[in-house]
Amino acid sequence: MQNVSRNKILKLTVVVVAAVVCLGFTSVAVRDAVLGRNIEVLVGMFRNLSLLYVDEVDSDQLLKDAAKGMASSLDPYTELITSDGMEEFELMTTGKYGGIGSLIRADSDYVRIAEPYRDSPADRAGLEIGDKIVEIDGRSMRGATTQTVSSLLKGDPGTSFKLTVRKFRTGEIQKLTIRRERIAIPAISYYGMLGDSLGYIHHVDFTDGCAKQMRSAVESLKKSGARGLVLDYRGNGGGIVQEAVAILSMFVPSGTEVLTMRGRGNGATKVFRTEGDPIAREMPIVVLVDGYTASSAEILAGALQDLDRGVIVGQRTFGKGLVQSSFPLGYDAYLKLTTAKYYTPSGRCIQSFDYSEGGRAGGGHIADSLISEFTTAAGRKVYDGGGITPDEELEPEWVSKFAMMLYAEGLVDDYADAYVLRYGTDHIDAESFVLADKDYDNFVKMVAGRPLNYESHTRNIIKALRDMAVEEGYNEEIKADIESMERKVAGYNADLLERHRAQIVTMIEDALVLRAAYDEGVTRHHLPTDKAVARAAQLLSDGEAYRSVLTPKN
Repeated sequence: MQNVSRNKILKLTVVVVAAVVCLGFTSVAVRDAVLGRNIEVLVGMFRNLSLLYVDEVDSDQLLKDAAKGMASSLDPYTELITSDGMEEFELMTTGKYGGIGSLIRADSDYVRIAEPYRDSPADRAGLEIGDKIVEIDGRSMRGATTQTVSSLLKGDPGTSFKLTVRKFRTGEIQKLTIRRERIAIPAISYYGMLGDSLGYIHHVDFTDGCAKQMRSAVESLKKSGARGLVLDYRGNGGGIVQEAVAILSMFVPSGTEVLTMRGRGNGATKVFRTEGDPIAREMPIVVLVDGYTASSAEILAGALQDLDRGVIVGQRTFGKGLVQSSFPLGYDAYLKLTTAKYYTPSGRCIQSFDYSEGGRAGGGHIADSLISEFTTAAGRKVYDGGGITPDEELEPEWVSKFAMMLYAEGLVDDYADAYVLRYGTDHIDAESFVLADKDYDNFVKMVAGRPLNYESHTRNIIKALRDMAVEEGYNEEIKADIESMERKVAGYNADLLERHRAQIVTMIEDALVLRAAYDEGVTRHHLPTDKAVARAAQLLSDGEAYRSVLTPKN
């Protein structure tokens, strides 16, 4: 018999039983005979696998696998969260953790500092992008993974540790004592004025307290003379629903219905209304969205659209209309469970995927035949079943696979490091910095000397054609044609570096501005050339055009 703690098995069995009960019926006393029988079979199977299987098994992993199995026929958002996943769950919902306030990235030998947050313990200690983490509390970090380093950097706020780094710019070894703090990642990454009369707010997630940050930003912009607002929710994956309702309360009258949640059974419907006096009730608003705008961000955008309170600009949103609640299972485990769907003020549910057939593996888009028409407060037509469709749709700006490969392989960061070592960052202004042609030429030379982990579809197809021609006996007839095609794509990487030059230059500029002016500097760097922001500014500056969008068309 395996040397497995019976108390541990008992503990995990209790969690399994609790998970099954929550998933199915949430009844304190299990009265259903079928459910009771299934729970008994599950517990017996779990116990025997843990104690009697021929090879030793990890009971914790067995529990996680069982939970995945039970949720596999449901949706991607229902899951078991065990104690080792609570830190990530807390960070996702609150935006807070105990640590030094810096992103890190892997390198060949040591993990490096990737981005210290402004005014964080890491920033105040003088840590810069590129600094190598050599030791933590005397323990060598050579060859350590980012997960290992991250776990050692994090800890209870108020605790201190010794950190040894090799400075990126000088190569010197520096020993530091850093005190961990409660790090709060700002939900409003940047706000500022666009010209003299328009305010811009970049809202990245709906963590605890983000509505207070939004209120502060709106009030500050009003004092600066803002008479219209651009709310940027592109890439915002959502979060806490109540924060979205609190933000909506700043723009619409108190008592306005902005959201309805509908779950199973009696009493499972909940209506959310705005509270308090709005601080910008009459200010015109343009909301920027894209395919990564989801959940609470869609609640906010959908409510403003349904109430004709703002113009939505961009691309169709992701379409997550499912609501999750967390239930404690004991032993620091929680069940994150989809309990309801949410509906915008017009009555539409914007869920894009139907998971009722086949769960997360077999889910598909809502069929066109099932999509229904609704109307906004003013009578404009809107539709359910596929996210929020913008009032003005813009073509998405795609980043090429080749450019993304250069970034993922670390070539952009490597070049930015080399650039900073040579030129420093004092000359880099967030708003006006432009990479010189000679500097891009230097990047191309650097890339030419590196092996690239990139296979183009074109090359693969030509190779497959050659192999098939040999196999089927056509090699001699089309050999010259195949060789001609191979010659034409021989300089493929050089061609791609020129073809996607604008995208790659933008990536390099972002990496350099980040080193000079933090993440908010990167946002400021993009604003002058952002087509969606430019269109939003046009609408807000032209009252007639703005009102025309919000007027029903015959």
